[in-house]
Amino acid sequence: MAIGIPLLSFIIPIVFMNCSFARPPYLTWEKYCATLTITAIIWFGNRYIMIFSRKRYPQFAEVRKRIFFQSVLMFIFTVTSNTILGQFTKKIFNQEGVSLSEVDMLIHSNSAAIFCTIMIIAIYESTYFMHQLRDSVEETEKLKRENLSAQLNALRTQVNPHFLFNNLNTLSSLIPENPKHAVDFVQQLSKVYRHILEVKDEKSISLKDELDVLNAYTFLLKTRFDKNLNVKINIPVEKLQKRVVPLSLQILMENAIKHNIVSADKPLHIDVFTENGSLVISNNLQIKNQVNESTGIGLENIRNRYKMLSDAPVKVTENGTNFTVSIPLIDN
Repeated sequence: MAIGIPLLSFIIPIVFMNCSFARPPYLTWEKYCATLTITAIIWFGNRYIMIFSRKRYPQFAEVRKRIFFQSVLMFIFTVTSNTILGQFTKKIFNQEGVSLSEVDMLIHSNSAAIFCTIMIIAIYESTYFMHQLRDSVEETEKLKRENLSAQLNALRTQVNPHFLFNNLNTLSSLIPENPKHAVDFVQQLSKVYRHILEVKDEKSISLKDELDVLNAYTFLLKTRFDKNLNVKINIPVEKLQKRVVPLSLQILMENAIKHNIVSADKPLHIDVFTENGSLVISNNLQIKNQVNESTGIGLENIRNRYKMLSDAPVKVTENGTNFTVSIPLIDN
């Protein structure tokens, strides 16, 4: 503004009003100040319209709609304000025996005002898109790093000592007491680890595949905790072809077990269901005084991986009795 307004105020009288330093009509300080005032008002008004339009249409997909909306408003504002302000300045430009008719003055001044508006749009839009491009590149690089970190952490879960230690202990007690159940336990454990290896490079998988592994993971937990853990999964058939980020359900189930008491006195209830286009995992709150060391795969990691696939956010709510996480269901 500090450069553009004074510069345009100098150019407009020369180009559009035929003013000069060597012959009439002369470019005087009076004419320059009048042009400076009108240019400043038009500049500030159009700048406010652009800011308002960006707030109304903030999404990149709405760029065409935003530009059309703001262009119409800017044109109406520019012509209207210039015509009104021109009535106060026409005497200043019709001096020295060289006068323009009212129609010619209106055409010249509005042409200058529209030129001024085009310059404003060019300056602000180019600056805006450069910032958007820079932010987009930075965000893309950040998400790539987060995705690589997520993949690395997902691989680490397959050698998670706590998870493996607990399941081996459970298996050792099952073998003498219930060999058949022990065989089923090994098969489900194998299914979970095989899934981790298969999806480590995938950005998303079908909800059906994720639920298959969640059922295997739940089998392991139920064998370990018995009636102390109650898991209810209620997913409509038509939602099974939707997609989620890999290992998200297992991570959220693992977090619920890790951070909450699971005992006969305080059984843990985990519900998995769909609501408003999202998959919801909810558990009753009974926080442990001490928790195991985190594996590094948590809610923040799930959020960052979802940013690569969907504009819908991962929602986390806690009301004192329940802890709920809603993750978006993604279309194919």
